[in-house]
Amino acid sequence: MRVPLSWLNEYVELPKGSTADSVMAELVKVGLEEEGSHSFSLVGPIVVGQVLEFVEEEQSNGKTIRWCQVRVAPAGAKAADGGEDVRGIVCGARNFEVNDKVVVTLPGAVLPGDFKIAARSTYGHVSDGMIASARELGISDDHEGILRLSTIGLDPEVGTDALELLHLADEAAEVNVTPDRGYCFSIRGIAREFSHATGAKFTDPIGLVTPVKADGFVVKISDAAPIRGKVGSTKFVVRSASNVNAQAQTPAWMVSRLKLAGMRSISIVVDITNYVMLELGQPIHAYD
Repeated sequence: MRVPLSWLNEYVELPKGSTADSVMAELVKVGLEEEGSHSFSLVGPIVVGQVLEFVEEEQSNGKTIRWCQVRVAPAGAKAADGGEDVRGIVCGARNFEVNDKVVVTLPGAVLPGDFKIAARSTYGHVSDGMIASARELGISDDHEGILRLSTIGLDPEVGTDALELLHLADEAAEVNVTPDRGYCFSIRGIAREFSHATGAKFTDPIGLVTPVKADGFVVKISDAAPIRGKVGSTKFVVRSASNVNAQAQTPAWMVSRLKLAGMRSISIVVDITNYVMLELGQPIHAYD
């Protein structure tokens, strides 16, 4: 079970400065087994930039690149790496326009796979950083172009720390759950065990659920292949939701938590059901 620390902290008070290793050390005291830690393996400076202009240049190999001018800090201010507020950056993607806000990895940044960013000469220019795709940041498998922040509902200030904005500074503790501790296949269960181990205050998310006031309706269920003659399910609970926008983008904070928990983002509806399953330990399914 992978447990993102920011998620765990919503239901049990983690000591300031807690790390995946320190959390696992406490959970071992109550019988869970330490497996390891996970993070996005990103090191800043990684900031929000805004494309001011670009020129498309066809290369001798047939490839077309864009020579971009990108603002990476408020006008007149120093950037996160101490450099100028506007940078020239070579980009091979073509899915963005002038004024789009993007994620810029400045010299000194490190991406997954220990890929170090530095100013370098390429295609006749010195590219002072890189405009990143979601795949390069490790948050999805999308490599069709760079990540445009407007497509995930974000319009942050130029120069904003993109790691904090996209919740990529989080890390996860992974513990092995023994067969007799099935309730620990959830953030709720792990939070309760951490509370037992440390005495930290535990807030049960179940207590935060708004009760349903409707009378409900009867659902008939059957088990065509009962194991040892015993019906496997005796209750089937449903709840309806209307006016759902299935095309909506999953929030960045949810995408990062699912990724750290070992699941990829698929769509807003599927992501929500997976999120609830991980949080409460209750598998659910959405029917349309």
